[in-house]
Amino acid sequence: MKNEINKEEYRKWLIELKSNILQHQIKSVLAVNSQLILMYWDLGKQIIQKQRNAKWGSGFIDKLSRDLKNDFPEMGGFSSKNLRYCRAFYMFYSHNQIWQQLVAEFKITSKSAIWQQAVAKIGNLENNPIPIPLILLIPWGHNLLILQKMKLPRKVFFYIQKTIEYNWSRSVLLHHIESKLYERQGKAINNFNLTLPKPQSDLAYQLLKDPYNFDFLTLTEKYNERDLENALTENITQFLLELGAGFTYVGRQYPIKISDKEYFIDLLFYHLKLRCYVVIELKTIEFKPEFAGKLNFYLSAVDDILKQPQDSKSIGLIICKNKDKIEVEYALRDINKPISISEYHLTKTFPEKFKGSLPTIEEVESELLKKVPSVKHEEDKFRRGRFPRFPS
Repeated sequence: MKNEINKEEYRKWLIELKSNILQHQIKSVLAVNSQLILMYWDLGKQIIQKQRNAKWGSGFIDKLSRDLKNDFPEMGGFSSKNLRYCRAFYMFYSHNQIWQQLVAEFKITSKSAIWQQAVAKIGNLENNPIPIPLILLIPWGHNLLILQKMKLPRKVFFYIQKTIEYNWSRSVLLHHIESKLYERQGKAINNFNLTLPKPQSDLAYQLLKDPYNFDFLTLTEKYNERDLENALTENITQFLLELGAGFTYVGRQYPIKISDKEYFIDLLFYHLKLRCYVVIELKTIEFKPEFAGKLNFYLSAVDDILKQPQDSKSIGLIICKNKDKIEVEYALRDINKPISISEYHLTKTFPEKFKGSLPTIEEVESELLKKVPSVKHEEDKFRRGRFPRFPS
């Protein structure tokens, strides 16, 4: 049976807690996000300590919420729901050993760019109460989204790091979580370790995925390579999001003239971080060894004709319907150009008889605008629905 709340003990603790909140509120003028998360961390920690030591039931969180909202009416974040989030947040991250191991595993050191960014925004990390200071660099809503979508620390750490590195909005973060980026990134079969110098080979390896998710496309069952290419370029924003940060679109069916013949590259990109051209060949069938030979030919031409002295070696990517791992490894073994082989997934196709009868994007948008009086209201309602409550 839970003990009754000791009114005098609670009153003294509440005064102390409000004093801490005021201190955090002052500091937040200088560093709003990090101080806000530090405040939530402290709230979660104290709530857990009181529940353990004083054996107060979960009902006291509702009372605490009312008192804090009454004393700090101008501040948000003191709802019972958010206080329970604070509690769950602290419980998840309070295991120091796990996070120290992950920092070492992801090779984040005091000299790394991401760590320097944390130091610049937060100050001295050694005296910081949070075992993984990187969570102070992303907004509270991002932190909650990551925690609500996954519980494996290694995956959590991955998405925190990528959010900081690429400055993802919450909607982009949600997209990458739901498309299982963690499971796909760095999984493509390639020969980068033999054909590219370090650290470019490591960076290129981490940028590519297997499989690529093309579910944003609308294709009929009997689509061919040109249909796939057309659909990807018509949806270039979604395609670039799927490829990842740094890809710049150059062109489709890009012409390369060699001797008296003209050849056409399916898709040509330039990667800003790798500083190189990326040649993409699309195949709607299973991988065949001759695909690698053709791409090797294109890469030689791009390096001779388009590559500038300041550019790195061009990289080739074959995206095919499926592949045999051993066959791919044999096909790449003696090729001296950097090539990667990935599959793509396309789970939704339409029967050929529906081609031409499907509504256009403009028609769908027009109908939605007629039926939805307030897009912002519906969007806010949708977002609220996507954030389930943590268990108390």
